[in-house]
Amino acid sequence: MGEVEISGSKNAVLPIMAAALLAEGKCEIMDVPELRDVAVMCDLLRSLGSTVSEDYEKSVVTIETKQISTNEAPYDLVKKMRASILIMGPLLAKTGYAKVPLPGGCTIGARPIDLHIKGFRTMGAEIIEGNGYVEAKAEKLVGCNVYLDSPSVGATENIMMAAVLAEGTTVIENVAKEPEIVDLANFLNKMGARIKGAGTDSIKIEGVEALSSAKHAVIPDRIETGTFMVAAAITKGNILIRNVVPDHVKSLTAKLKECGVVIAFSDDGMIVRGDINPITATDIKTLPHPGFPTDMQSQFMALLTVAEGQSTVIETVFENRFMHVKELNRMGANIKEEGNRATVPGGRTLHGAQVVATDLRAGAALVLAGMVADGTTEVSRIFHVERGYSHFVEKFRNLGAAILRIED
Repeated sequence: MGEVEISGSKNAVLPIMAAALLAEGKCEIMDVPELRDVAVMCDLLRSLGSTVSEDYEKSVVTIETKQISTNEAPYDLVKKMRASILIMGPLLAKTGYAKVPLPGGCTIGARPIDLHIKGFRTMGAEIIEGNGYVEAKAEKLVGCNVYLDSPSVGATENIMMAAVLAEGTTVIENVAKEPEIVDLANFLNKMGARIKGAGTDSIKIEGVEALSSAKHAVIPDRIETGTFMVAAAITKGNILIRNVVPDHVKSLTAKLKECGVVIAFSDDGMIVRGDINPITATDIKTLPHPGFPTDMQSQFMALLTVAEGQSTVIETVFENRFMHVKELNRMGANIKEEGNRATVPGGRTLHGAQVVATDLRAGAALVLAGMVADGTTEVSRIFHVERGYSHFVEKFRNLGAAILRIED
C-alpha cells in the first residue's frame, strides 16, 4: 500500500491570504501548499505594501500590512491568476478604494465578475469599468441584502470580505457552500468578524470597526484528495491518503464506489482500493457544492476511458471545460462531445502521446491517463499543474509512478 499526505487547499489559502489585508497586525497562515498561485498571491500582497514571509519547509506564510501603499493591483501579476480579484473586497473595505485589472487564470470558460460588482454596488460603492480595469470607490460601505444570481464562489468570498467592515448587517443569499467558504469565514471570525451561516444558502455578516491578527491552519485540498483517489482507481492501486476531510469528498466517493472502487476510513486516513473489483462505467454531472465538483471532471473522465461500459459526462459549471477531450482522444480515448455533454465509450487501451495541459485540472487528468497508457506520455505546459498541486511529481513518484519532470 502506498501513502500520500494531502497539502493545504489552494482554493482556501488564496482568499485567506487576501483577507489578511484586513487585519491590524500580523497573520500567520499554516498548512500553506507550495504552489505557483501562492507565490503570485505573496507577490501581489507585497505590491500593495504588505510584508510577507514564506517558510515552505514549515508550510507557513506570515502577512502583515501596516500600511497599504497602493490600491491598484499590477497587471503583470493579476493576469497570472484569477484569484487576484479577491483583493478587491478587502481593499475596498479597508481603504474605500480599489482598482484591479480584469483577472487571468485557466481558460475554462467565461467567468465574469458581474456578481462581485453587484455586491459592492449594493453596499454603496461606485463602480467604474473600462480599459480592462474595474475601479470601486466608497466613503463607507453599508450593510445590505445581496442575492447572487448563481452561487459564485469568488463573489461570495469577495462580498463577505467587503462586508466584515461595513456599517450594519449584510445578508448574502444563494451563496456558494464550498468548504473553502467556511474556511474563509472561520479565519475572518478569528480576526474578530461576525459571520454566521457559511456553508448554508445564506450568510449573515454584522460589520465591525476593525479586525485583529489571527493564526489559522488551512483545510486539506479536496481536489488534490480527489485526484489521488482517482489515481488509485485508474491504476488499480491501493493508497492510504492522509490529511483528508471525508465530508469534503462525499460526491466523488459515491461516484467512485459506483465504479467499483472500495473506499474505507481508518484513524490514519482514507484507504482507496482500485485493485479489488473491475472498474465499471457511471454517469457524472458537475454541480456547485455539494454536487460533483467541476474541478474533478477531467480526472474522472480519464478514469472512465478505461472503465468497462459507456459513460456520460455533463458539465454544467463552465462552458469550456472539455478542452482535455481532444488530448485524451490523441491517446486513444474516442470520446464524443456534444455541447456540454461528453460520451465516453470506456474499455479503451490508451497509448502514450505528446499532449498539452490546457488548464490545471486537465493537466492532472492527462498525467493520470499517461500512468495507464502503453508507452511514454509527454505532457507539456505543466506550469498549469504546478499552479494547483504541491510537489505533484514527487508525491506520485513516492507512490511508484514512473513520472519525471523535465526542465524546460
